[in-house]
Amino acid sequence: MLDNYLLEELATFAATGTLAETAAKLNVTQPTVTRGMQKLEDDLGVQLFIRQPNRITLTPTGELAAKEAQQLISANHAAVARIRHFEQSQRSLRLAATVPGPLILLDTLAEELPTTVSLEQQLLPTASPQLLLHNNYDLIFTTSPLKNSAIATQRIGVERLAVALNRFMIQANQPTVTFADLAGLSFVVASDIGMWRDIIQSEIPHAKFFYQEQRSALAEITKYSDFPYFTSNLGGTDISLPAPDNDSDDDNRVRRPISDDSAQQPIYAAYLRGNESRVRPVLTTLKAHWPAD
Repeated sequence: MLDNYLLEELATFAATGTLAETAAKLNVTQPTVTRGMQKLEDDLGVQLFIRQPNRITLTPTGELAAKEAQQLISANHAAVARIRHFEQSQRSLRLAATVPGPLILLDTLAEELPTTVSLEQQLLPTASPQLLLHNNYDLIFTTSPLKNSAIATQRIGVERLAVALNRFMIQANQPTVTFADLAGLSFVVASDIGMWRDIIQSEIPHAKFFYQEQRSALAEITKYSDFPYFTSNLGGTDISLPAPDNDSDDDNRVRRPISDDSAQQPIYAAYLRGNESRVRPVLTTLKAHWPAD
């Protein structure tokens, strides 16, 4: 078996072309590199270098050996990363979603999850099977199934978009609204709302959207202004926003469901079949608290 440090020296020499630069890059002395290269030739039983008085170069065999060395080094680094990634995954579940609702709802349910479950959450613009197959995430919530024989998909429920409107607006006088009813209005919106962003921008004609990256700023604007904002049956597009109360006289806003089909998005949970026992507590808790249709 070849020592890893010898492979590093050979690959670095192939990249730099000189013993001096190789030594400097690896933070060792030049004689150390020279001895290492000689040992590598002895271990392999082949000639890797052409040695001249003021120059050393790789033989064709040396060039092949350097390529193989780089591949072994890369494979070693990848294996270490996978092992560390796997160990981390055993201590926490990495969650992702293309809409924020499931993650927001899970935030409110943290105390009901087993103490051994720690969640790391990420909102994604899109989702693909590779994110699970490459162990980037353990559980992904999407609006369409991820199709792969190694992936299990469960339909969890439906996220239904609604809008919080000033109770004195004309649109607030009806039990539901359509996207067309909201044409021309100005909305304050959280920046990270996943695919809902594309939907509202494409479905509401001539609307203006004031996107806010800072949650505290968004909460302040909704508190002290009458700008409409979006919410959903899963607790809203942001848990820091005030919940409009249709029966309260203290808040000028009322919540009105949006009736368009595109405002009703099915939510699927996707995970590797081998991870079913790990994700089951999260899915069981989520299903138990999912709002009834």
